[in-house]
Amino acid sequence: MKILVLSDIHGSADCLNTALSSFSDIDLLLLCGDYLNHGPRNPLPEGWNPKGVASILNPLADKIISVRGNCDSEVDEMVLTFPCLNAYSNLFFPTAERKLNGRIFVHHGHLYDREKLKTWLPKGTLVVSGHTHVTLMEEDGGLFFFNPGSISLPKCVDGKTCGLIETDEGGIKRIGLCSIDGTVIRSIEF
Repeated sequence: MKILVLSDIHGSADCLNTALSSFSDIDLLLLCGDYLNHGPRNPLPEGWNPKGVASILNPLADKIISVRGNCDSEVDEMVLTFPCLNAYSNLFFPTAERKLNGRIFVHHGHLYDREKLKTWLPKGTLVVSGHTHVTLMEEDGGLFFFNPGSISLPKCVDGKTCGLIETDEGGIKRIGLCSIDGTVIRSIEF
């Protein structure tokens, strides 16, 4: 299974279209929040079109697992046809003898810090978040933290990025950080 991870779209229909067309063979779309609004501290992103973002995402609703970002509100759920206001979500995949236990904990990144997550989650959990617009792939305290960055307003040298999680019969097989044009920047196999 291939899971495309997008975060911090911030209303950029152009960047969303680029990312989705670069990864057309995905099974699930994992959204880490901040869908439609750019937020008061951010400039308008390239191709800013919140209604366009909704019209792109809504036909994919049956593939979407999402969480609420700090720029998301109840009005967003009026135009999006999938639930997008949960603080976090969990996915589970069967696991073999791999480093990760098959659990993916998804949140935006503004409510729960690492220390809290270390007390909540079992070792071997893949923690996926956005919020900072800065890419991250690192292990800490038995948890593996993955931030795919932002597809529209990056705040790191990696540029406009997204993530790819691949699973097989043994559980979580690989995570990759990719540019929105589909180029793999770096990846880790488990």
